[in-house]
Amino acid sequence: MPAIKTSSIKLKSKQLLSPGHRACAGCGQLIAARTVAQALGPNAIIANATGCLEVTTTPYPESAWGMPWIHSLFENASAVASGILAALKKQGKDKQIKVVAQGGDGGTFDIGFGLISGMWERGENILYVCYDNEAYMNTGIQASGATPWAAHTTTTPAGSHSIGSQQRKKDMIAIALAHNLPYVAQTTAGFLADITAKVKKAAAIEGPAYIQILSPCVPGWGVDPAQTIKLGKLAAQTGLYPLLEYTNGQLTNVMKVPSPQPKVDEYLKSQIRFKHLFKSEEGKKELEYIQSLADENVKKYGL
Repeated sequence: MPAIKTSSIKLKSKQLLSPGHRACAGCGQLIAARTVAQALGPNAIIANATGCLEVTTTPYPESAWGMPWIHSLFENASAVASGILAALKKQGKDKQIKVVAQGGDGGTFDIGFGLISGMWERGENILYVCYDNEAYMNTGIQASGATPWAAHTTTTPAGSHSIGSQQRKKDMIAIALAHNLPYVAQTTAGFLADITAKVKKAAAIEGPAYIQILSPCVPGWGVDPAQTIKLGKLAAQTGLYPLLEYTNGQLTNVMKVPSPQPKVDEYLKSQIRFKHLFKSEEGKKELEYIQSLADENVKKYGL
């Protein structure tokens, strides 16, 4: 096989996740991941699960990452991170370098769930970041454990006999808390300063930490690329995806919803995956149910 020619190019950008990747314009995941990388700084090593973030940023032989980054399989980013941490401990470098595992909701809520649980049970000093776009977007928009109620996906299609997904979203925040993690947080790609603050706090804490970031997907949600940030904000402002922070199991910080609280209709109406709900009386009932889920969050978390 012929040798691969490489060239030395000096980028003006100091971003640790640089432009030129192959993600969609307006990709919520890349906006969030770039913010995470900048908050971590160069003294971090990332183990990344299979998914959009891996495919779009590391087509062989290129990489958009300006920090040590490794990909293995869909399910084992957390196990790879555990191995990296063990190697750093052997070298006496584990206090100087932060180990991070990250993946989408498919690699987190479903395929990598068992290995993540093991990493948390061991109490390892690793930050896990989940970029939650609420389906398997990279492989064709199939439903995942993170897919919300009534969403249309290719495996939960809406039609005359179906309202879309009929499963409620898995509560990974509660599952992380059940593992007694010292730091657990939830945010969205609509609040980049909040992502930065939470990543820095998590990186400074000794022990396992989990941050979940709602990351709007342009093709999977069927939205205009210019609406990504707005949708990230609305998800939190409606109460459907609240900004939360837990320290040592205690809810220590939330973002209050505005008054009056925006209705979920405003968040859902621009997304093709929910357009069927606005066409019938049955859909109207489902919208009322989704609103009740948001209201439940407002009450539960004191938003």
